[in-house]
Amino acid sequence: MELTQLEYFLTVSRLQHMTKASKALSITQPALSHAISKLESELGVPLFERNGRNVKLNRYGSMFARWVEQALQDIQNGMQEIEESSNPDTGIISVSYLNILGVDLVPALVRTYQLAHPKVRFELNQGNLGDIDEHLEKGHSDLMITSRESTMDQHNWLVMRTMPLYIVVSSRHRLAKRPSLSLMDLSGEPFVGLKHNCGLRATIQSRFQHTGFILSSTYDAEDLATVAGFIKEGLGVSVLPKTAGLMLEGLSWIPITDEGWFWEIGLKWREDRYLSPAARRFIEYVKHHYQVSGK
Repeated sequence: MELTQLEYFLTVSRLQHMTKASKALSITQPALSHAISKLESELGVPLFERNGRNVKLNRYGSMFARWVEQALQDIQNGMQEIEESSNPDTGIISVSYLNILGVDLVPALVRTYQLAHPKVRFELNQGNLGDIDEHLEKGHSDLMITSRESTMDQHNWLVMRTMPLYIVVSSRHRLAKRPSLSLMDLSGEPFVGLKHNCGLRATIQSRFQHTGFILSSTYDAEDLATVAGFIKEGLGVSVLPKTAGLMLEGLSWIPITDEGWFWEIGLKWREDRYLSPAARRFIEYVKHHYQVSGK
């Protein structure tokens, strides 16, 4: 059963005349008759009472027409919904992002974008690295805001923010007043680390590999806010970006003298997957807003 057969069927039922219907559909009358006969054969019942080229729905035809009208309306509604969702002016932009970025970066980005494109809607998914990676790989999200170390070969990457990392200690710690520190100065200190599902973990581990410093975690926290809380209570030291949500009272933020200690945050998407015009316009906006403006 084909969609065109159903459209032909409704046109014939509305006009009740094969020749008039064929003209309205811009097909030959024999082709229309064949399509209707094929449809009736598939259903196993006649749909029309025929009187020459005049036709009229029988009880089976009336029954079937109600369902076909509903089905075609549902299809039309679906097509309209897809068009609205993908349209760059009215569409839906699906983005997953790391928990910590929901404090300032993502809300500010959504607000400024919607000021320029007020009819666009965002579908936002927040979580740890494992959660949002799964969203992107399974196609639940089109875009992902995360750290560079989570990117793979099939991913496109657009830098949004490069954030310096700091050694963070309790304000009561013996190192709290130091103007700067090397990672080697933390030798023997209890270190508050991060579990595998935190986006910053891979960045920190890759930096430690280039210093010769052996990372020995006393605690492994689920997220950056927990790390900051542990440090505040004097349970260890760590390395963190100086970002909203982590700036707790009782913490001392000390610049790192070693080179390369920064956290790169950006927009990631799969190059092998379809992106709607709405998502592509958003990518161009991010590219301009963060790279051209230098933010």
